[in-house]
Amino acid sequence: MRNDQSPKLKTVNKSVPAFLLNDFPKDFPFLIGKELIYLLASKGKPELEGSEWENMFANCIGAEWKPSNVGLDDVVLGNTAWGAKTVKAAKPSEQKRIRLISGRNSPIYSFGERIDTNANPDMIGELVLDIWNDRVSAIREKFKHLRTVVLMKSNDLSEVVVFEFDTIRYDTELYKWEWNKNKNLLGIDKRTNEHKFTWQPHGSQFTIIEKVPEKSLIIRIKKPESLDKEQILQALGFDKSWITIIHKNG
Repeated sequence: MRNDQSPKLKTVNKSVPAFLLNDFPKDFPFLIGKELIYLLASKGKPELEGSEWENMFANCIGAEWKPSNVGLDDVVLGNTAWGAKTVKAAKPSEQKRIRLISGRNSPIYSFGERIDTNANPDMIGELVLDIWNDRVSAIREKFKHLRTVVLMKSNDLSEVVVFEFDTIRYDTELYKWEWNKNKNLLGIDKRTNEHKFTWQPHGSQFTIIEKVPEKSLIIRIKKPESLDKEQILQALGFDKSWITIIHKNG
């Protein structure tokens, strides 16, 4: 046996994500469309809350739905985690930029800083981004791949756009901050002079402005008829014995 030959080893690449960015599984668009049609038929109105979208997305990619207080890892599949967001748009397929509410970042709570519009905007902005960056870092310690998946929806849910992007930390040196007339703090990208962040002192709401990627999934559906309540109850085999009524006195 030759002792100068390197042994052949099995290699396992644990860094491979669940799927490539915006390259959803083949049946994913159909499954999303089916979920939307069922939602419209069962609810009778075009309402899709954030938690419903988290659950829907998880089901359609075969992942686990694990609602998170932080909101960055609501859906988990192997070494990949997603925060799921919904946003309304009159014409989703034509929308180029969106605003995503991305949590409450309070320098008062996290750093004990007193905040008002007389404070140095760059100092406050840096603290706001530090809070965001720490949250991202904490989740990335658990998951190799961290993404945000967005459902951009029309008012009647007949058209939606789905896309994802990597959830990242932001270099505080690349942004400048200023107070606007509404006494909100705006984060501006120094390289492009584009508005990137908004932070509201009242409530500490933090918003990130994202560009809609060219590679996005557009899904259009036919609006179904609402399900008839009595027909549903009949299909379930409902009878009066299912209901117990207790009159409590005193």
